[in-house]
Amino acid sequence: MTIFALSSGAPPAGIAVIRISGAEAFAAVTRLAGSLPAAREARVRALRDDDGNLLDRALVVCFPGPQSATGEDLAELHCHGGRAVVAALLNALGRIDGLRPAEAGEFTRRALGNGRIDLAEARGLADLLSADTERQRVVALRAAEGIVSQLVNGWLDRLAMLAAMVEAQLDFADEGDVAVEADPLIRVRDAMAALARELAAVLSEPPVERLRDGIHVVLAGPPNSGKSTLINLLSQREVAIVSPIAGTTRDRIEVQVVRAGLAFVLTDTAGLTATDDPIEKIGVGLAGSAIDGADILVWLGDDVPPRTDAIWLHSRADERGREAVPEHCALAVSRDDRASIVALWDLIADRAERLVPRSDMAALRADERNAVSVAMAAIAEPPLDALLIAEDLRVATRALGTILGIDATEAMLDSLFRRFCIGK
Repeated sequence: MTIFALSSGAPPAGIAVIRISGAEAFAAVTRLAGSLPAAREARVRALRDDDGNLLDRALVVCFPGPQSATGEDLAELHCHGGRAVVAALLNALGRIDGLRPAEAGEFTRRALGNGRIDLAEARGLADLLSADTERQRVVALRAAEGIVSQLVNGWLDRLAMLAAMVEAQLDFADEGDVAVEADPLIRVRDAMAALARELAAVLSEPPVERLRDGIHVVLAGPPNSGKSTLINLLSQREVAIVSPIAGTTRDRIEVQVVRAGLAFVLTDTAGLTATDDPIEKIGVGLAGSAIDGADILVWLGDDVPPRTDAIWLHSRADERGREAVPEHCALAVSRDDRASIVALWDLIADRAERLVPRSDMAALRADERNAVSVAMAAIAEPPLDALLIAEDLRVATRALGTILGIDATEAMLDSLFRRFCIGK
């Protein structure tokens, strides 16, 4: 069935792009435009309905399959982006036999089914469509461009070579054209162990989800230590009530901030103190949980922080009697010293860089990491028996193949492509 959809943003807009993909794509465009331009050449055509009424004048581009985005014949109508224009063209396409509106992600799903992209590239494209920060965009674009696929294909090539060596020993070891060593499988086992170490190194890197979920930065300390003032300064918003009354903040207050291309979740917590107030006790308990789960803990107390990896601040440095900065504090901050807030952001950003994937690396998603873990476990300790080695290599190959969509189940594909918009 040939599909069509608006592939650009929702109207109104200066230009709208309508895509048609499938065996009847060119026939449908011919019906509207009268004639087709040469392949991959944009030409202006008058688009008319079956009664000859002019719908719009638009650029028409045709991409013959299989060298197209979907692997099928694909056409694009670059029309004016008014709501009525788009609606008229979509209605005209919908009246043509053999055409139907596309479902969410169906263009990309056809590209996957026709071998134009693999599953890792499709996942990268999904992440690119939902990217909110610069780092998310860069990492997702590299995945969509094939950096993960190239890495996995390299692993699969090595596994295939090792499997061939094992099969040769199993099938032809008694024949003269196969070299016989004292231990013919020693090189295979060594190569398997080396590959397992490479997989472990990749798994030690941060996952892609850290970019999407954001770095959780928790501000903690005793009552009236300046936490609420600091979260307002860091976020440049009045998100927390500031008052000299102890215990003003009783619940956790969270605010999302994008800084230096990374997403952060800043959390203001209740002051840590012994109390008989049942509501305040709940707030203190929530603060303790936030401290335990923080990616980065910023401690504003004068006493030793509850975690050794905390950024220990000397807060309220502009107050009388707090001019001297203790040696154990990483930084002094005050409400009126904007430079101190910038310096604190620099400290936080430096810590955050260690928690997120680098822009130049192949970052893996959680399900991809699970597949790599299975493959690593299969080959980390190669057995002595050739038959067992061959089976371990098959297990590793199957696991890594799922990253590229080999043996991907329909349920997994449905889960992925529901994330796409109509027309993509």
